[in-house]
Amino acid sequence: MQTYTTHDHAALVEGLSALATGTDAVRSSGDAYGNAYRWFHLDTPRHMTRAAELLARAGARLATTTAYNLRLAEPVQEICYHFELDGVVYNVTVRLDTEWPAVPSITPLFANADWNEREMMELYAVQVEGHPNPRRLFLDETLEEGLLGEAVPLSVMMNGASTVDLWERILQDREKAECAAKESRS
Repeated sequence: MQTYTTHDHAALVEGLSALATGTDAVRSSGDAYGNAYRWFHLDTPRHMTRAAELLARAGARLATTTAYNLRLAEPVQEICYHFELDGVVYNVTVRLDTEWPAVPSITPLFANADWNEREMMELYAVQVEGHPNPRRLFLDETLEEGLLGEAVPLSVMMNGASTVDLWERILQDREKAECAAKESRS
């Protein structure tokens, strides 16, 4: 049996656990290299602010975020925030759905969340409430929000593959839409 080291942050774990309920909402794991992971699936996205406050107070750093759809036919988005504290990765997940379609910004607590949240808004049309700087990072403002979530198959995105063909297809689709709009006005 592989063992992994976790530092004693009992108050943090207790606080995050109080925000998560349900089967498998709180768990720990490790990998073959001895790295430790803690997983917390929050009851509702509105608890993300409190979770971020607890992590900030403990001295954690935000490493990155991951946005993904659980189902393609009827999208249910999940956002996983990956924090690091004393060599342990704390993964905090929230589910966005029709009841809770947005997640609060944690940029006021973790400045580096700015780009992560803007990327989620831009590429996947994730609603981030209260973001201090919601402008686009790199896509043209005329492109529809969340376009890549529709245009790129999940398998391609998971492999990090992006091609010139993809961008040409997106721009051609935009040009076709603009031509159709001009014709309808004529």
